[in-house]
Amino acid sequence: MKGTLRDYAQIIVGLLAYAVGFTCFMLPYGITTGGVSGISALIYYATGFHANYSYFIINTGLLIAALHYMGWRYSLRTIIATFLVSAAIGILQDFITETDADGTQHLLKLVGDQTFMACTIGGLLEGLGLAFVFLAGGSTGGTDIIASCINKFWNVSLGRLMLYLDIIIISCSYLIFRSVESMVIGYLTMLISMTFLDYVVNGRRQSVQFIIISNQYAQIAEAVCNEVDRGVTILRGQGWYSKEERPVLLIMARKTESRQIFNLIRRIDNQAFVTMSNVEGVFGEGFDIIKKSV
Repeated sequence: MKGTLRDYAQIIVGLLAYAVGFTCFMLPYGITTGGVSGISALIYYATGFHANYSYFIINTGLLIAALHYMGWRYSLRTIIATFLVSAAIGILQDFITETDADGTQHLLKLVGDQTFMACTIGGLLEGLGLAFVFLAGGSTGGTDIIASCINKFWNVSLGRLMLYLDIIIISCSYLIFRSVESMVIGYLTMLISMTFLDYVVNGRRQSVQFIIISNQYAQIAEAVCNEVDRGVTILRGQGWYSKEERPVLLIMARKTESRQIFNLIRRIDNQAFVTMSNVEGVFGEGFDIIKKSV
C-alpha cells in the first residue's frame, strides 16, 4: 500500500512538473514540443483554442488503447494523469494570460525574450516530469501511451520511441510559422527533454555487482537478505597461493542500494575484500523483465 501511495505521489509531482514546463515555457514562446501536448500547442497557435481542451479530447481516444494493451491499473493512472495535466494546463494558462489595453490577450513570458532559456528550462522540466511518471508506472497520456505499449513487448528505449513520434509533430510547426528557426528550437527542446528523460530513468535502473570475500560471509549474506532485501549467491572459491577454499558472495543490486550494502559490510567486517562493478543490465526477479529485441 505504501508503495502504491508513493507511486501516485511521484506521478502527481511528475505531471505537475511536465505541465509547468509545457504551459509556462513552451506556449508563450511558440515552441512546439512532441506528443499530444505538441499537437495541442499547434492547434493553439493556429486557432487560439485552449491547449488543455485539445489535450483532453485527443487523450480520450488514446485511453482506449491503453486499456486494451496495458491493463486497468495503467489505464487508471493514465486517466488520472489526463485529468490532472489538462486541469493544470488550463489553470496555468489562465494564470499567465495578460490582457493589453486594447483588449488583446497574450501569455506572459517568464524569462523575457530569451527563447533559448525558455526551451532549456521547459525541456528539463518536461523530461524530469516524464521520468518521474514512467518510473512510477504511469503515463502523461498522449503518444507516450503508444511508446509504453511498444516498450512493454520490445526492449526499445522510451526516449527513442518518443523521439520518432515527436520529430513528425515538431516538423508540422513549419506549416504554421513557416520558420526553420522555430523547428530547430522545437528539436532542441525535444533533445533536452528526451536526453534528460533517459538519463533519469536509466540512472534509477542502473545496477551493480558485488563480489565479497569475508570470514563473516554468513552474517553479511543474512544482513543483505534482511536489510536490503536482495538475494545472495555463494560461490566456492580457492586461493591460488594458500590453496584454501573460501566462500565468495555474489550480489546483484540497484546502484542506489550500494551505499547501504557498503555500510553493512563495514559494520560486520571492515576487513572484507569487496569489489563493485557496474553492469549493463540485470534481468529477472527484482530487476528488469526480458523483452523482445527489435
